[in-house]
Amino acid sequence: MAIAVLGLAPLTGGCLAKTALDVATAPVRVASQGADWATTSQDEADRNRGREMRRREERLGDLQRDYEREADRCERGREESCREAIAIRREIDAELNEPLR
Repeated sequence: MAIAVLGLAPLTGGCLAKTALDVATAPVRVASQGADWATTSQDEADRNRGREMRRREERLGDLQRDYEREADRCERGREESCREAIAIRREIDAELNEPLR
């Protein structure tokens, strides 16, 4: 029996060493994965910036159309449209002055 156990020792030694290595390196792998999840890659940052730029351009286009419509109505004598055009112009200026995230 003792000979059989001693004969199996070399076979299980590798398994035990691998398990010990896995246990020892687990905290490093977990921390590394956490760092990957917490940071943004350059590619991901570029995609996010592109999305933000497209969102801003769409918003500015909508505001510009609204401004032109209200400015046209203002020129035809509608005072409410004049106030609305001024408010929209301020929104456009604020959007243009806001830095991209």
